[in-house]
Amino acid sequence: MAGFLSVVRRVYLTLYNWIVFAGWQVELDSLSSFVLYLAITTLKETGYENVYDAIEKPLQLAQTAAVLEILHGLVGLVRSPVSATLPQIGSRLFLTWGILYSFPEVRSHFLVTSLVISWSITEIIRYSFFGFKEALGFAPSWHLWLRYSSFLLLYPTGITSEVGLIYLALPHIKTSEMYSVRMPNILNFSFDFFYATILVLAIYVPGTNSVNLSYNISHTSVQF
Repeated sequence: MAGFLSVVRRVYLTLYNWIVFAGWQVELDSLSSFVLYLAITTLKETGYENVYDAIEKPLQLAQTAAVLEILHGLVGLVRSPVSATLPQIGSRLFLTWGILYSFPEVRSHFLVTSLVISWSITEIIRYSFFGFKEALGFAPSWHLWLRYSSFLLLYPTGITSEVGLIYLALPHIKTSEMYSVRMPNILNFSFDFFYATILVLAIYVPGTNSVNLSYNISHTSVQF
């Protein structure tokens, strides 16, 4: 029975990694439309102002699907600590839904392009790496080198884009009061999304620096 469950686990994780890998590359309604290709093509043809509109759906799909990684840790499918996975996935979801989806005013900024390219390359390498690990029991040595060497370049560009977009959204968060809760209300509770975002911004760089390092190390050293 234990052997059967191990096979089921391996098949599921293999499919999960390759499906999300595909999600970073293709739009569900057009298998020939690559996220990275779309971003670069749109950048060349119509400019960075239109990149977000070109990749919105597959970006949201791929980032939201990553929530399953938290569940994988909680139920024991993988041994990666949830404490490392949760902040990493949470920060990506915050950017995808809390900033880009919620505030169209920042979508036309060039930082969206650098964000999408950094995220796409990072996740294409990462999910294909774990896809090979689950399917074959190993990943090629060049893939391991690529995974950690690319991180040295893609992390700075990604984090700079994330922080920049959050900062650019602040005036719009303040004036719109989106997601803020004012008193009086039936719950006798108040929440200010503007100040919450400032708090997120204050801890973003030191927090994501340690989390990303832990997340990358744990996914190689303990997941398998």
